[in-house]
Amino acid sequence: MFTQALMITIASLSIMTAANADPIVVVVNTTSPVTKLDKEQVANLFLGKSSSYPDGSAAVPIEQTDATPAHEEFHKSITEKSASQLKSYWSKMIFSGKGTAPKEVASNAELLKLLASNPAMIGYIDKTAVDKSVKVILAP
Repeated sequence: MFTQALMITIASLSIMTAANADPIVVVVNTTSPVTKLDKEQVANLFLGKSSSYPDGSAAVPIEQTDATPAHEEFHKSITEKSASQLKSYWSKMIFSGKGTAPKEVASNAELLKLLASNPAMIGYIDKTAVDKSVKVILAP
């Protein structure tokens, strides 16, 4: 009985945590010529299937570490991969020489700082962290 109650409590907390996660948005530097991308284009950039924007200019995806809530939310909604699937995917890509995982940062603030320095970079942050240094190009 105690075990069942404990499992229900844990499941409820997990659902509440997921429901309380801030929505994420995909952002670029305000000087970037990119104004909009769709979910598939963004997924292709972050999975190393594409290295450029639709206009042909270079794209540099910046990932948040898997310890951030934004990381899980982004991959759940954009790449549709769990943390373990993503690790497996990048292990295969790296081992086969077909790609390297994007650079990682540990917070929204670090990502904003990097994006401000390079208009080719693309990243994702909590919607509440958007400031004047970036523009939103996808709000899933």
